[in-house]
Amino acid sequence: MAKFDSYQKNQIMEKRILLPTDFSRNALNAARMAMDLFAGTKCDFYLLHVFQVSGYSIDSLMVPAPGEAKYEAARAEADINLKKLLEILKLHGKNPEHTFHKLSSYNSLVYGIKAVIAKQDIDLIVMGTRGATDIQSIIFGTNTVHVMEEITECPVLAVPEDYPYKPPREIVFPTDFKVAYKRRELNYLLEIAKEHGSVIRVLHIKDETELSREQKINKELLESILQGYNHEFHVLEDLKVHKGIGAFVASRNSDLIVFMNRKHSYLAKVFSEPLVKELGYHYQIPILELNATS
Repeated sequence: MAKFDSYQKNQIMEKRILLPTDFSRNALNAARMAMDLFAGTKCDFYLLHVFQVSGYSIDSLMVPAPGEAKYEAARAEADINLKKLLEILKLHGKNPEHTFHKLSSYNSLVYGIKAVIAKQDIDLIVMGTRGATDIQSIIFGTNTVHVMEEITECPVLAVPEDYPYKPPREIVFPTDFKVAYKRRELNYLLEIAKEHGSVIRVLHIKDETELSREQKINKELLESILQGYNHEFHVLEDLKVHKGIGAFVASRNSDLIVFMNRKHSYLAKVFSEPLVKELGYHYQIPILELNATS
């Protein structure tokens, strides 16, 4: 038990959280959720806006240079908007545990995020699933899906448009028990559950008569990892995976879906086609994507 207590003691630690923003209402909502979700945790929040320059394409070999009038104008506008955003976030409530940093760069969203992750050692990305409707400022929506598919360095929390924050009373964790999870891969699931007293609902959408020997071993391993946390195992059958998850979440009014993005896993396929592309449309609760360590 001492070993578990030691792990619990060291589990909640300082976070470095990236908040990409296009200055839309939904991006603001996602930032506020991050502040509320980690209200009791010491956090460095990095507000990132990736901007473009009129007359240049992000995919072009022609790159605007710092010092050029158009580049400086775009960067100045980004800096002004970041300052305004910071002032708005301060109105959400002062938390001595939270520190904010403003970042802007000429880049694509994914490469801009990757650069910040590498430089600032980011632990988590929190972003909205839809952004501004103006064509010139659309960043989220399908781009949120793109980030979840391309970013493997850290977890991504996607927050649906206009989602009203509430403490995650119930977390749904879908699995087919075909892979062995590592405790460190589930850190964010465990941290959030511990911090908010959440129930973890392990959901298996059954497509076999009975679990194989390997599945039984993996289930036992997951059970050992969840020992000490409030959790229950659930089974559904005769349903497609994404429909089963949706039905389970809707019937219980769950607060958060957590899944592991592991190559070649059934969830990697389900959450890329078509489920992730319906984020903010199909599900109206946040989705946390964790990344496998191997």
